[in-house]
Amino acid sequence: MSWFLEEPLFRTGTVCEDVNAGKGMGSRSEQILHGGTQMKAVVYEGPRTISVKDVPDARIERPTDALVRITTTNICGSDLHMYEGRTDMESGRVLGHENMGEVIEIGEGVDLVKVGDMVCMPFNVSCGSCANCNQGLTAYCLVANPAPGMAGAAYGYADMGPYSGGQAELLRVPWADFNCLVLPPDAVDIQRQRDYVMLADIFPTGWHATELACVRPGDNVAVYGAGPVGLLAAYSAIIKGANKVMVVDRHPDRLRLAEQIGAIPIDDSKASPVDQILEQTSGRGADRGCEAVGYQAHEPQGQEKAALTLNNLVHSVRFGGTIGVVGVYIPEDPGSPDPLQKQGKAPFDYGMFWFKGQSMGTGQCNVKAYNRQLMNLIESKKAEPSFLVSHELTLDEAPTGYQNFDARNDGWTKVLLHPDGRR
Repeated sequence: MSWFLEEPLFRTGTVCEDVNAGKGMGSRSEQILHGGTQMKAVVYEGPRTISVKDVPDARIERPTDALVRITTTNICGSDLHMYEGRTDMESGRVLGHENMGEVIEIGEGVDLVKVGDMVCMPFNVSCGSCANCNQGLTAYCLVANPAPGMAGAAYGYADMGPYSGGQAELLRVPWADFNCLVLPPDAVDIQRQRDYVMLADIFPTGWHATELACVRPGDNVAVYGAGPVGLLAAYSAIIKGANKVMVVDRHPDRLRLAEQIGAIPIDDSKASPVDQILEQTSGRGADRGCEAVGYQAHEPQGQEKAALTLNNLVHSVRFGGTIGVVGVYIPEDPGSPDPLQKQGKAPFDYGMFWFKGQSMGTGQCNVKAYNRQLMNLIESKKAEPSFLVSHELTLDEAPTGYQNFDARNDGWTKVLLHPDGRR
């Protein structure tokens, strides 16, 4: 028997007037429940070309699905790989993997998540039951991605399964009981959503970088990259009690944010970042290093070198130190200007890495390993990752957001989209 259904599953009372009162939801919810509507979404058309258009409504397809009305969704630095045409993302796909919103409908097999819950979804789409999920490796679910030889799936992302993204009015969430993190009551506040939405990806991923690097209280930590993930890796290291956190970048607005949270800004356009880190650590090197740049790393002069930050970290981190890599690297990069990089390879300083006895942890973040604990920190206001938010736009303004964020224009450090128009 196929679990896929021709029509959505509906429960009596799955959308309640008291839940939706005062939120401008009633008429839209009624339209969704009675079918035949379209939703607005951000659609990938080709390199540096996206459009906001009407597409068929997301809907319940399996009994274990939930339907979420998206209230806040982010443009992620990882989205830019697709936006720039550096992946094999097919045209017509809805983008967006950093999503939160309100549950407006649930399938018959959903027991824990309720209509009216405010939820944030890990970017990992995972089944919760396979061998990897049972070990907490939800970024490498063996079921969610049907492609042969692949493990791991995500919303609206190239090569990460067939799931539509959440830069849209609605999102279908598979295995909803497992994939929905139910948020505290204050998540209905649009201002609080600026913090909670970071639980979908970048806050857990920044934390993951520090876990891979084994950051402990009193450590000196070097973070390469002051994009959203790098800044939240630095923020995570500070929360963990690091002695000194050094953040390498060359964009003044990002370096200002690093300084704002108590990190030491290192401008690699002015002098060697390795030399600056060694100077900050009395020539010893950082105890831990975090890589938050990825395969499109480039020198201040603009030349792209996939292994640039990896090699700089080898030379920045002390003998016996540890490195955590969360910047995206891919098996093939056809759009690269370098023949080696086209094959997904990079000239890594392995000799020095081995000689210094360093260790390295890599890979995508298993968001569910951290999101509940980080949610608690946000609820108590012991963590406020929204410090990096620079712009909040409507869905119709998404092309402007992508263009400015991709260009690294001054002041565009993190862009949030609100499909319901609230800001």
